[in-house]
Amino acid sequence: MEFLVTQTHFKPFIFIPKQLPNLPLLKLRVGFPIPGRNILGKHSSIFTRNAVNDDQLQEWELEFVGEIDPFGYQPPKKRKKKQKSRLLEDTDGMDWCLKARKMALRSIEARGLTHTVDDLFTVKKKKKNKKKTFTKRDKINKESKEVEEDFNFDSGEDIGFEDSDNRIDDSMHQLRERVSMMADGMFLEKKEKAMEELVQKLAQFSGPSDHKKEVNLNKAIIQAHTAQEVLEIVVEMIMAVGKGLRPSPLSPLNIATALHRIAKNMEKVSMMNTHRLAFARQREMSMLIGIAMEALPECSAQGISNISWALSKIGGDLLFLSEMDRVAEVALTKVNEFNSQNVANIAGAFATMRHSAPDLFVELAKRASVIIHSFHEQELAQLLWAFASLYEPADTFLQAMDTVFKNANQFKSCLSHNTSNYDEDSSVENNRNIQVGGVSDPPVLTLSTYQLGNIAWSYAVFGQVDRIFFSHVWKLLSSFEEQRISEQYRGDIMFVSQVHLVNQCLKLEYPHLQLSLRGDIEEKIVHAGKTKRFNQKTTSSFQKEVARLLVSTGLDWVREYSLDGYTVDAVLIDKKVALEIDGPTHFSRNSGTPLGHTILKRRHVAASGWKVVSLSYQEWEEVEGEAEQQEYLGKILKDHIG
Repeated sequence: MEFLVTQTHFKPFIFIPKQLPNLPLLKLRVGFPIPGRNILGKHSSIFTRNAVNDDQLQEWELEFVGEIDPFGYQPPKKRKKKQKSRLLEDTDGMDWCLKARKMALRSIEARGLTHTVDDLFTVKKKKKNKKKTFTKRDKINKESKEVEEDFNFDSGEDIGFEDSDNRIDDSMHQLRERVSMMADGMFLEKKEKAMEELVQKLAQFSGPSDHKKEVNLNKAIIQAHTAQEVLEIVVEMIMAVGKGLRPSPLSPLNIATALHRIAKNMEKVSMMNTHRLAFARQREMSMLIGIAMEALPECSAQGISNISWALSKIGGDLLFLSEMDRVAEVALTKVNEFNSQNVANIAGAFATMRHSAPDLFVELAKRASVIIHSFHEQELAQLLWAFASLYEPADTFLQAMDTVFKNANQFKSCLSHNTSNYDEDSSVENNRNIQVGGVSDPPVLTLSTYQLGNIAWSYAVFGQVDRIFFSHVWKLLSSFEEQRISEQYRGDIMFVSQVHLVNQCLKLEYPHLQLSLRGDIEEKIVHAGKTKRFNQKTTSSFQKEVARLLVSTGLDWVREYSLDGYTVDAVLIDKKVALEIDGPTHFSRNSGTPLGHTILKRRHVAASGWKVVSLSYQEWEEVEGEAEQQEYLGKILKDHIG
């Protein structure tokens, strides 16, 4: 019995929903054993006519189930098998539609785009209603990620799938950084504007006030034991005012008191400078200082004094550049209201921070000459030290002191070892204006060793050692006995170092005055001064860099040369050339002018017969490259070396 082998033909399958329940399940296999038979029944569109090619049918079945890729994108067999997507996992009851989807997903996997498909089909689980606080940077990153998803990274180049993935990842990473940077720039201005508006809102002091609330806040600030406690109290009140508390207890007096108490508590525990700087950079502290700057015009003279004193203690000479300009601007308008303590504290604050304010210091000198009778010894020494440190002219004040303190019996000495250059504490609102003896009775000054040393050093910096006031101070200082020049106290070592420098100034620059110390006292002072030099310092990287280039000049330079209590950075002994490599501490931080101790040192070295060559860090930073630096170094040394 012969069987007719017919060829199988497939008509297009038309999907009819009503016929779907009547369709039997079909399991494909290779070949049909019984020809000419309708396999699917009356609804079937498959029939047999000719013989079936087993190889073609097998290939079609494999292609349908995805074992053969019809588009030819199947990766090589030797390639490391990638992790399959969970979307390709078989499930029970998979119908023909799911099989077709599986074949499509396998084709996508072959292209290396599985992770993209996973992201598209991943269903995010609903989280419980937990409120999560997002920072502004989180929101910016989220927006940048959304922008990334809108970009198409496909290119027309034929590259490997692994290289394509790497490039896409790199591009997305670069885009994320770029968008984040753009977003930071976009929102930074908005953030600063919002901060300014808040500060201005909090600094509105006009209108009604609640005296009881202000007193309670002031009492809480004063009773706080640490700087952090003071800041927390003030920040809590700032937030309350920001939310609508009216009237505000944040009066100019309380703001000035808060800054003063923060600085005082830092001084009480001798807080390290690094910790002070970190404290000053807190967001809450920045807000408090911003409010203080807005409140300055409303502050009293004592409030301005307290704020300037606090800024110098908190930030030192590294912070608050624009804030001190603001203080100088406002202080100029109220200088006639300052008492002796205000004048001394404000001048001392600017000197401590190496911040020049020529216009303000001119007015401070005038004000000090008017109220000269009200100055205490510490205030007098502090004011002179401040003017000398910044090398600000004080002729008006010096002349007033010569007029008031004419007689030698107006000067007395005491054995005090006060070691602070600028630690005068200020009460919150102390309107002290006490006259020492009154105008009719000549005032008498009882000066400590520290105050005598500061006053004498200040006059030497000014080059005004021929004045009456200095001659009385110097004679009082010369009468000290041996036990008063002791190495037991650090203050005494500082004192003898200053006295030694002043004595050298008298010997070299003003020998005609015949005020230099006699031999035995000078010997004791020199011996005590050797234990700790007045200008002891460490070698900076700037000095090391210049010293390395000096070697290339071929000259016999001697580094760290000692000269009468000073240390010169580099000298040529045979040519008597002294090179001073002056870093930032030798200059005002805002004007760049040399400070008083630098001026005195240069004068002393020059008076000793040396040719002084100064190399400042401002000039050096403008020269780039080793060749240019060598050329510049040779240029400034040319006139002195020949």
